[in-house]
Amino acid sequence: MNGAGKTNRQTQDNIAYIRQMLGELRGVASNEGADMLCYLIEMAFVEAGDIQEGKRQLSIQQAERNKPAGMPVKPPGEIQF
Repeated sequence: MNGAGKTNRQTQDNIAYIRQMLGELRGVASNEGADMLCYLIEMAFVEAGDIQEGKRQLSIQQAERNKPAGMPVKPPGEIQF
């Protein structure tokens, strides 16, 4: 079991779902001509695929990589400065 109490199967299902959604988002970004978003989404898509295939660990805590910044993601609306 993972730290959150999920089974390995649940984790794999969640990663597969995330990858599927990333594929759909990539199409939307492409239709809008958002090249940088396409690139970033593609990178996340590849990362999810690597996790699914066992090429990369789910967590980067054990590896010597920079941790994500943990930026809060807010729903679309007015940008506040």
